[in-house]
Amino acid sequence: MAEENTWTAPVAGGRVEGDVRVPGSKSITNRAYVLAALSAGPTLVREPLDSRDARLMLAALAELGATSEHTADGVLVQPLTRGTGEVSVALGNAGTVARFTPPLAALGARTVHFDGDTAIRRRPVAPLLAALSALGADIDDGGRGAPPFTVRGHGGLRGGAVDLDSSASSQFLSALLLAAPAFDAGATVRLTGRPPSEPHIAMTLDMLRRFGAVPERDGVEFHVPATTLSLTDYSVEPDLSTAAPFVVAPLAVGGTVRIAGWPKETTQPGDWLRSLVRELGAEVTLDERGLTVTGAGRLPGAELDLHEVGELTPVIAALLCFADGPSLISGVAHLRGHETDRLAALATELSALGGDVTETTDGLRIRPATLHGGTFHTYDDHRLVMAGAVLGLRAPGVRVENPGTVGKTFPGFVRAWEDLLAARECAHEF
Repeated sequence: MAEENTWTAPVAGGRVEGDVRVPGSKSITNRAYVLAALSAGPTLVREPLDSRDARLMLAALAELGATSEHTADGVLVQPLTRGTGEVSVALGNAGTVARFTPPLAALGARTVHFDGDTAIRRRPVAPLLAALSALGADIDDGGRGAPPFTVRGHGGLRGGAVDLDSSASSQFLSALLLAAPAFDAGATVRLTGRPPSEPHIAMTLDMLRRFGAVPERDGVEFHVPATTLSLTDYSVEPDLSTAAPFVVAPLAVGGTVRIAGWPKETTQPGDWLRSLVRELGAEVTLDERGLTVTGAGRLPGAELDLHEVGELTPVIAALLCFADGPSLISGVAHLRGHETDRLAALATELSALGGDVTETTDGLRIRPATLHGGTFHTYDDHRLVMAGAVLGLRAPGVRVENPGTVGKTFPGFVRAWEDLLAARECAHEF
């Protein structure tokens, strides 16, 4: 019986050649929207990502009193207002919305109900809610430590010092730091567990500085004093993690791909891809035109600690299924609490298509095997759609379930991927 709502990922059949432009970073876009809402005046956010998560963030901010409008130059975000009443925030399955907006709700005077997709109720948020409560927020989560929950705003938040276990998600820490300039006493956050993704923490600190805050860090202690934020204009970088399938394609099948607009300096964790593909044998050039990757279509096995760049795991795991030797991905136990349990999903789906992939305590073990076609289930996870596309480069008949899920970060991904493969065919016509 034919599978409903699937996309048959195109097979490369040879070297890939082409230029790709990816949309703005989701992580930067949603941080920029939050900081803009906390600023003293309107902020124009240029080249933001337009995706489900970004729209959910703008809608959430509107419910909290920070309206926005799309202009020819970007999105103009107005400062938060402290209105009264009762509102509801739709979280979808957006971790940044679920974690970044509750502190803002505590700053206002509204009663705010938070809930979203079934999947968001499984994603951890309890340490953040506990920390907010310790800082003076009035939160009712029914003891669940997860959505649905309610934040009752009382016109501001005391702030101060708090301990935080951010080991399940660096977004817990970022949520407190982003809002801290608006707390009466700022915030001093002491980490009690090692957070994943140091690059995302660095991103948060960098963006706070750009908006006028003065964050300080001393090891596991972070301090952000109360201050007035202000930035009239902010430009969003391309999303380097979203570029991952395009960056690794030449390693899987050979060829050259250029990602336009790749920044020379960035805090994005996706920039790690440059060193990864070089380690796996690709030629890499970064210049004013962007990042150019040339691969030979063969790659060795590898042992990779992806703790700081866990969001790249699905695409990297799919790529390593084509390696000549065994591979080990470690440091990513926290992926069990992402959009889905990514480790279980990857082990199950890659193995179902002929791969030899098993879970470890904190990652995946991948051994060489011959892949074949079939349905690749994606569990409403955008990164799994991208992983399925990479598998399809060399395994004919990979049917990727629910490709529209990729709209979370790159609504035009399927078209861009097909265009890259079509460009390869044109490049090799006589």
